[in-house]
Amino acid sequence: MADYFTHFSCLIDVGSPKKAACALALFHDLRAADQDADDPEVSGFTLVHQDAPEGSTLWIHDDEHGDVEAVIRFVLRLAEELDLTGIWGFQYGLTCSRPRLDAFGGGAHVIDLGARKSVGWTSSQEWLAAALNGEDVDA
Repeated sequence: MADYFTHFSCLIDVGSPKKAACALALFHDLRAADQDADDPEVSGFTLVHQDAPEGSTLWIHDDEHGDVEAVIRFVLRLAEELDLTGIWGFQYGLTCSRPRLDAFGGGAHVIDLGARKSVGWTSSQEWLAAALNGEDVDA
């Protein structure tokens, strides 16, 4: 039997040590609430304060099975709660414990923090399929 994994490791700078502490508190509150939830909000990743206590950067990474959508939801929530602005993004990798067709790939997401929305994404699997079908490889 094969095991499938989604992996990512990225940083987000929230602008101040105080905002980083607030972000961690929000994460821990949501994680506690997720214990009884049917649809957990912050499962599939961990949040760590880099260079604590004076740093403003947070490290977002998966422990074993990452949840890309959970990261996007959380970062959008952080943008709202902490009034973040600018463009932020991250990439992820898809792997498998055994050779399987369509089990490997990856992608990336870009979020406009000020507009509070995802503004773009790409998938290497979809790009490859389109390129092999003769579509524009630069699209």
